Amino acid sequence: MADLRQQALDYHEFPVPGKMAVCLTKPAETSMDLALAYSPGVAEPVREIASNPADAYRYTAKGNTVAVISNGTAILGLGNLGPLASKPVMEGKALLFKHFANIDATDIQVKHRTTEEFINTVEAIADTFGGINLEDIKAPECFEIERELIERCAIPVFHDDQHGTAIVTAAGMINALEIQGKSIDKAVFVCMGAGAAAIACMTMLVKCGAQRENVYMLDRKGVIHTRRDDLNEYKALFANNTDKRTLQDVIKGADVFLGLSGPDVLGADDVLLMADNPVIFACSNPDPEIKPELAHDIRKDIIMGTGRSDYPNQVNNVLCFPFIFRGALDVRASRINDEMKIAAVHALADLAKEPVPASVLAAYPNVSSLSFGPEYVLPKPMDPRLLPRVARAVAQAAIDSGVAAIDPLPENYLA
Repeated sequence: MADLRQQALDYHEFPVPGKMAVCLTKPAETSMDLALAYSPGVAEPVREIASNPADAYRYTAKGNTVAVISNGTAILGLGNLGPLASKPVMEGKALLFKHFANIDATDIQVKHRTTEEFINTVEAIADTFGGINLEDIKAPECFEIERELIERCAIPVFHDDQHGTAIVTAAGMINALEIQGKSIDKAVFVCMGAGAAAIACMTMLVKCGAQRENVYMLDRKGVIHTRRDDLNEYKALFANNTDKRTLQDVIKGADVFLGLSGPDVLGADDVLLMADNPVIFACSNPDPEIKPELAHDIRKDIIMGTGRSDYPNQVNNVLCFPFIFRGALDVRASRINDEMKIAAVHALADLAKEPVPASVLAAYPNVSSLSFGPEYVLPKPMDPRLLPRVARAVAQAAIDSGVAAIDPLPENYLA
């Protein structure tokens, strides 16, 4: 672990500090180049944009840019360490946007005293970009921040900790339940955790067919039930009318355990109480709610997913957020709505059922084969088909739901 720590520090420091840089897309070698790039030539696109703001997409980089914005109140699993400490993570998101979807992302860390200050700051700079990716903002403030910015901004605003996690989780869960011979509308879900990701995941699963009365969500005080008087409006959405109060009460006979909480909270005895052919997604990082080796040793009939790359079925946001923004930007969507999110869910789920290209296997030398089944319910992040499949599905859903400014998609879009 100490060796990994030093490798990580060296990676971020050398050969130059940070993970991103700016490159030029136009020549700047001659006096004429400079005259076109700046004064006097730049006045011409300025006039065009002043008379028609949509021309910013023609004459500037706006249409291929995303702002990755955080206040550092919920950094990965590290908690509230402040805006500046979140910068390496936001640079990492920018790297992923560029590598996987060729989107130019700028990381922005916001220092503020109130939620309204944060919202006002982001709203004031939003027109610079084609989209906004909110990141590592704690609940419940993140819900209000995203909701307000969606209403105030004319570009897509997407809190990836909520919706990226939810989309990938839902895709993997749909496939895992299918393999286990279970129907999502009859499955009983236990969700350990009640923060932004947990609420978003269960909300998405309900939109995909799960029944709210079959969902048992737990926070630090136990089961979220209708007789509790300490629930915020977001937790209250999942208050179950039940006399069950503990994990042991609700895990008995459950089909699914979804963990978005902390390490080692699901015990061996708990797993034994679950229904036949259960699904366990233990997504706490780096240490899951139960170690996969232990879970598989206890039950041979489980499908197991984690947030880690060194186990099968990694639930990883990078499977969707670059491609969701790619699709949204390419049709100039004004927002990322439920139709676009659900389209991404099904695009991911469907892709996992297709034969895996040799290039994907080459990227994972420790894996000899991959095919749809208990250890492959989600595509791998290095799958080159993710970009065209997910982006196209999202872009078409934006068009069909009326939030796109460009219609139709080109026939050879991302071909």
